[in-house]
Amino acid sequence: MTLSITELQEARRALEAPLFADLAGDAQVSFEFFPPKSEKMEEQLWDAIKTLEPLAPRFVSVTYGAGGSTRERTHATVARIQRETALPAAAHLTCVEASRADIHEVVDAYWAAGVRHIVALRGDPPVAGAKFQPHPDGYANAAELVAGLRARHPFEISVAAYPEAHPDAASLAADIDNLKRKIDAGATRAISQFFFAPETFFRFRDAVAAAGISAEIVPGILPVSNVAQTRKFAAMCGAAIPAWMDRLFEGLDDHPAARQLVAATIAAELCRRLYAGGVRHFHFYTLNRAELSFAICHLLGLRARAAVKAAA
Repeated sequence: MTLSITELQEARRALEAPLFADLAGDAQVSFEFFPPKSEKMEEQLWDAIKTLEPLAPRFVSVTYGAGGSTRERTHATVARIQRETALPAAAHLTCVEASRADIHEVVDAYWAAGVRHIVALRGDPPVAGAKFQPHPDGYANAAELVAGLRARHPFEISVAAYPEAHPDAASLAADIDNLKRKIDAGATRAISQFFFAPETFFRFRDAVAAAGISAEIVPGILPVSNVAQTRKFAAMCGAAIPAWMDRLFEGLDDHPAARQLVAATIAAELCRRLYAGGVRHFHFYTLNRAELSFAICHLLGLRARAAVKAAA
């Protein structure tokens, strides 16, 4: 990666000064949530949304379960965010086990609800470990889905990117070719799968640029609140967990407060190094908890603003 003079100066400052001293506050963020399964989880989700809303994120997204299993809950959550907050809401949408007619019904309902941003994904099969099979009357992949969405409504469309390659991809180069097809089909930006080493993202960003992709590539950040769960997520998406990071969490299973502090430190340092390399937009996988993401955003120089309710 070739850094500009400004980035070199910033990198030197990051090494010589306190890491988070007087950052400009010019970073932008977005947050991902998942639809709640119970009343208690719904309360936790809305607590997180209300806590993070004053940071004025570019958008917040809501995930879509394997095989469309959370279709109604995803729609209800996105519609409520759109209705009750000032946050631009983005709905995840997948190709799994859905015909084109099914998908068109969903996106028409989103458009009618005022949603203008879709995160378009191929999606994972409903059975873990199974091979993805397109619906006979559906979209075969994310690139086709993006083109279909573009033809249906003028949505803003985000897609997924994999700095360490999607597990189903033949190679990283093949995966970048697939990303290019999604961008060429009309996607606005790509949001990366999580990773734990800044060099992983920088190498990927360079490879993407070399492939002729000029769209924004936003790093996805996963603050690790549950180590076992993170290992499971990483195995599913092909992300590597560094040995040093594994070692840092050893012995903390019965010390949740200490575990939170270590998690925040690791994620904040990653974001600071990405910032030094020119990154100014971060996408946080919140797991419906606000504390870690809020703390990291604060370290990056963002400050809460007074929340403004959306017009009724």
